[in-house]
Amino acid sequence: MLAALIGFNVLTSIAELLLLVIGLGMIYGLMRIINLAHGEFLMLGAYATVVSAHAGVNLWVAMLIIAPLFVGLFGLLVERTLIRFLYGRMIDTMLATWGLSLGLIGLVTSIFGTTVRGVSAPLGSFAIGPYNASLYSVFTIIVALLTVLGLFVLLRATKFGLIVRATMQNPEMAAALGVPPGRVYMATFGLGAALTGLAGGVIAPVSGVAPGMGAAYVARAFITVLGGGAATITGSTLASTLFGTIDQVVTFWTTPVFGQVALLLFAVVMIRMLPQGITGRFFRRSI
Repeated sequence: MLAALIGFNVLTSIAELLLLVIGLGMIYGLMRIINLAHGEFLMLGAYATVVSAHAGVNLWVAMLIIAPLFVGLFGLLVERTLIRFLYGRMIDTMLATWGLSLGLIGLVTSIFGTTVRGVSAPLGSFAIGPYNASLYSVFTIIVALLTVLGLFVLLRATKFGLIVRATMQNPEMAAALGVPPGRVYMATFGLGAALTGLAGGVIAPVSGVAPGMGAAYVARAFITVLGGGAATITGSTLASTLFGTIDQVVTFWTTPVFGQVALLLFAVVMIRMLPQGITGRFFRRSI
C-alpha cells in the first residue's frame, strides 16, 4: 500500500507540473517567446478563481471556465499591446515581460493587499490502505490528462492546429497563402495564457493565493520547459514526468526541500547534457 501511495503522489506531482508548464511550453515551443510574466498569469488565474468563488460563483465554474477565460483574454490584450512589437527580439521580450510581471504584482497588491487568500479544496479524501489521499488530486490528474489530449487533438487534427504549426514554421509562406500571421500569433499567445490561467485555477484550492505566488512556480516551469525542448506537448509531458517523479521520490525519503533541490540539480545536469532538451535530441518530429 505504501508503494501505491507513492505512485499516486508521483502522478499528482506530474499532473501539477504538467498543468503548470503546458501554457508556457506552448508560447515558448511554438512562438519562441520567453514569457517572464508566466508566474503572474498563473497568479491571475488563481485570483480569478478565488474572487469568483467568494462572489458566489460555483467553484468548478470559477476554476474551469472563468480563470482560463479571464487570463486568456488578458493574454490577447498583452499580445496586441506589447508582444506583437517584439517578435524576433528575445532580450527585449524578456525585459518587457519582466516589467509586466512587476507591474502585475504591484497592481494586484494595491487591489487585494498582501493577505493570503484561498478556497477550500472540494471532494474530500479516499483511503489507500491505512493512508488517506485527496480526491482533488484525482481531479487534478484528470484535468491534466484531458488538457494534454485536447491540445494534441487541436494541434494535430484540426485546421486551426495546421495553420498554427505552418505559420510558426514559415510565416512568410503562410501570409502568401492568405493566412494573417498576426492573428495566428495573437490566438496562440492567448491560448497559452488561457492554459496558464487554467493551471492557476486548479492550484488555487491547494495553494495560498497571494500577489507573489508566481515566484514559487516560475523557476520549475522554465526548467521543465527547457528540459523538454521545442516540442510543446511531447517535451512538456516527458519533462514533467521525469522531474515530477524525481521530486516526489526524493521528497518521500527526505523532505520537500530536498525534493526541489534534487529536481533542480537533475534538470541542470540534463540540460547540460541535452542543451536542446529531450525533444531536441529525441522525438524531433513530435508536437
